[in-house]
Amino acid sequence: MKRRLNHAAVNPEAFQAMLAFEEFARSRGIDPKLYHLIKLRASLINGCAYCVDMHSKDMLKEGESFQRIALVSVWRESPCYSEAEKAALELTEYVTRLPEAGVPEDVYERVRAHYGEREYVDLIMAINAINSWNRLSVSTGLMPALQQ
Repeated sequence: MKRRLNHAAVNPEAFQAMLAFEEFARSRGIDPKLYHLIKLRASLINGCAYCVDMHSKDMLKEGESFQRIALVSVWRESPCYSEAEKAALELTEYVTRLPEAGVPEDVYERVRAHYGEREYVDLIMAINAINSWNRLSVSTGLMPALQQ
């Protein structure tokens, strides 16, 4: 895929709106490691190479282990995530793929076992923010810079 356009340059108001949404989602008090896991998992589902590259690098810079980054796509089978992280990752998958029936009640209950009502909404906002970024990046052909 080639870059179609520079969305930030051609529509700076839309880009500023996205930045404001991101800032809101990031400011809600979600643990930064969990916030990055959510971003990485949604980006993998959505096939956003730019975001997968960026969030993986950010996570490494912030001290996340390579193992936790590499295994996020198989989090169910991996012992390196807490039950609370697993619940948030499961919610990320359901909100990202949003089946016709919505988020199943058992998923909601698993998430709520670890997060209050307000935190549940905060998680959904974080998931929605990265899904919006993924869709913007994929639609405009934003690709990671290749390193030699």
